[in-house]
Amino acid sequence: MTEYYAKTSAEVTKEELVHMELARDLAGECMVLLKNEGILPLREKGKLALYGNGARQTVKGGTGSGDVNSRSVVNIEDGLKQAGYEITTMGWLNRFTEKRENCIREHGELIREQAKKMGIPEFAVSFAHPFVEPGPVLITEEDVKESETDTAVYVIARNSGEGADRYCREGDYLLFPEEQENIRFLGEHYAKVVVVLNVGGVMSLTEISQMKGIGAILLMGQLGNIGGLALADTLSGAVTPSGKLTDTWAKDYTDYPSSAGFSHNDDNVDDEYYEDGIYVGYRYFDSFGVEPLYCFGYGKSYTDFEISVEHVSVEKAVATVNVSVKNVGDTYSGKEVVQIYVSAPTGKLEKPWQELTAFGKTKLLAPKESQTLAISFALTDLASYSEDEAAWMLEAGNYKIRVGNSSRNTVLAAEICLDGTVKTVECKNLFATEDLPQEIHPKQGAGENQENSPVPVITVAAKEIPTEKVTYQNCRQEYHTDKKEQLTAEDVKAGRCSVEELTAQLTVEELAELCVGTLRAEGGSVVGNASMTVPGAAGDSSAILKETRGIKNMILADGPAGLRLTPHFKTKKDGTLLPGGNMLGSSVEPFDESIPKEDTIDYYQYCTAIPIGWALAQSWNTELLEKAGDMVGEEMEEFHVDLWLAPALNIHRNPLCGRNFEYYSEDALISGKTAAAITRGVQRHPGKGTTIKHFAANNQEDNRYFTNSHISERALREIYLKGFEIAIRESQPMAVMTSYNLINGIHAANNYDLLQAAARDEWGFAGVVMTDWFTSQDMPMLTGGHKAIYPISASTGCIFAGNDLQMPGCRKNVTDLVTAVKEERELDGYKITLADLQFNAANVIRAAIKTMER
Repeated sequence: MTEYYAKTSAEVTKEELVHMELARDLAGECMVLLKNEGILPLREKGKLALYGNGARQTVKGGTGSGDVNSRSVVNIEDGLKQAGYEITTMGWLNRFTEKRENCIREHGELIREQAKKMGIPEFAVSFAHPFVEPGPVLITEEDVKESETDTAVYVIARNSGEGADRYCREGDYLLFPEEQENIRFLGEHYAKVVVVLNVGGVMSLTEISQMKGIGAILLMGQLGNIGGLALADTLSGAVTPSGKLTDTWAKDYTDYPSSAGFSHNDDNVDDEYYEDGIYVGYRYFDSFGVEPLYCFGYGKSYTDFEISVEHVSVEKAVATVNVSVKNVGDTYSGKEVVQIYVSAPTGKLEKPWQELTAFGKTKLLAPKESQTLAISFALTDLASYSEDEAAWMLEAGNYKIRVGNSSRNTVLAAEICLDGTVKTVECKNLFATEDLPQEIHPKQGAGENQENSPVPVITVAAKEIPTEKVTYQNCRQEYHTDKKEQLTAEDVKAGRCSVEELTAQLTVEELAELCVGTLRAEGGSVVGNASMTVPGAAGDSSAILKETRGIKNMILADGPAGLRLTPHFKTKKDGTLLPGGNMLGSSVEPFDESIPKEDTIDYYQYCTAIPIGWALAQSWNTELLEKAGDMVGEEMEEFHVDLWLAPALNIHRNPLCGRNFEYYSEDALISGKTAAAITRGVQRHPGKGTTIKHFAANNQEDNRYFTNSHISERALREIYLKGFEIAIRESQPMAVMTSYNLINGIHAANNYDLLQAAARDEWGFAGVVMTDWFTSQDMPMLTGGHKAIYPISASTGCIFAGNDLQMPGCRKNVTDLVTAVKEERELDGYKITLADLQFNAANVIRAAIKTMER
């Protein structure tokens, strides 16, 4: 009889309540105050006029695998009511709700018709045709009169998700015309107007910033299932916002250097040319002199802080900046983020004007309270990649250290003078250079600053900087063993044999099964029932050795805003799982009501939806992020999930990427530090691990299985791979998930140099690499809709590259691997050996044994 780990009671548990409160605490630090002319906080709990499409239909997080099927969602309307505010615009809210519900019904009918016509599941159609929110109804003079207050809050909501990119059009990146009219109308009719952004990515705020009468703008983000409560905490002043932007908000979309050619903007979703090179986000705006609307790192507070640099020192090639932060306000406590940027000298290598190098966040400082932060970074962190030298380089010259609380508000604190050029890492160029874009360049070297402020100059001898030389794997060797007894996981754990010796005893068929997940799509549903013991989990690794050698199957669940499981499922008395309960967004598979209730058992798996990744990163608080990971780890223990398919840390190259809500930043340092902190939190629970994704350069969702990212080696290493490198070096996650896209003509899932040379050889990754779902399977219901010019990723190519586990798996994946090895022939462009298959299988076994730790 199948053992299930879910609860048989639908009652709210103590753990759920504790986790909701923790998520509420997290959310308080994730919001960014963009503007405040003395309007916030709204300390008096009187009547409040509430408008906007996110007021009642508050978005808790993005769509697709990043969604969490939480028990409930506290919307903004209810959160404000619970905080003691009286909402006096029920007429307007009801009119908009009626309009939206009509649109949802129409959309549902369209999805059902298309699914039936195409013969595919409704969820597959919804990926390509997500629900588009309607424009809000207009606010009238009567609405204002009935509100009986001088204070209005207008909530702008936007949603996005995997499988489709956003558009620079009204109702998406741009405001609905009705939104513009409504907000302008509020500014003319209310003394106090607050605009709240319930969004999962950057949008245009230029029009709002120019409107009269708008006293405050708060970037709420999407905060999970307690968003309304968290917002009420901040609006009321119970919590002082302390978030900082992790992206640059442009005055105009065309100010982003990737805007013209991004995704569908140029009608080419097959090839994406990264002409912006290393000039992504603030690196571009600063180096090219483009004024943003809101700069990277920006965020206001209800109080004011004084930041002063006490001392800068360098010892053993590590710089330490001691910074004193004082809350100089009289009323509110708050937290401040100290940001350190470095402007590197321009030598043979062109440099951005400045780059974020380190940061630290204070504790909660009461009025007049001070704290000194000691923020350190290795000098090797300042290196740039030279393609000519195939090395990371620290060029001779002066490195200017800037300290402040945003990228556009810093002071020059010191200079580090390096007396010679150093190769910090000697490696090799890994990525093909054919058909690369013509990259943009600033008119003058960005690092050639002319400031002559009287700051300390610290001279460092080049000989004090260490040089690392990478040793690369040359050729995989077959594993052998002389042991005749059947080796098991217990033998490995007891030290009686190695993983390699156990692997050497396995047949080719067993090895192939281990390298492929257990969902055989041709025999059932595609998503949502891959795991038979944890319904709703994304998938399982193979259990082929569970009985014979004690190697469990790993259970994998989606993220990264919490675990995505089926919240309510049913079984027969004998444990047979019954159809029904599977969810994707608002779609729920119905149960078979003809089965008598007394013949079934009801199970419940309610998980906590935490703030989206983008919001978490905006906290700039690694201690808090570890707590978030710890909380998810607790739920993984409760529901017996082994690997969380998170964190997701691809770069926000362009605001329109549909998946930016679950990614962190335009900056690799923020991305890597955030992912590492969350991973450390999960790893507080023995046997539980994360799967950092999507590796790599997954910056476009349209045609995501087949888009080819053309990127220079330097840009790849400094921008798109650096966050993964930081996360691996600082937290050693249990798993890495590859992305769908190609990089310079090679699928990421089939890229040996990406997975082996970079991740394993250069960075020391010791875990398992898995594919994203259906990477090496031709699934027209997911990949169709566009005639791709590139082929699907190859199953044999995954084994060649060291992509150990192909998820969710199909029978063809297994037979292809067996055929390719046994017949010693090339298949789908790749020739693989027994040694290759053993290497991959050993990585899966090693990870599976690690999940057995308790």
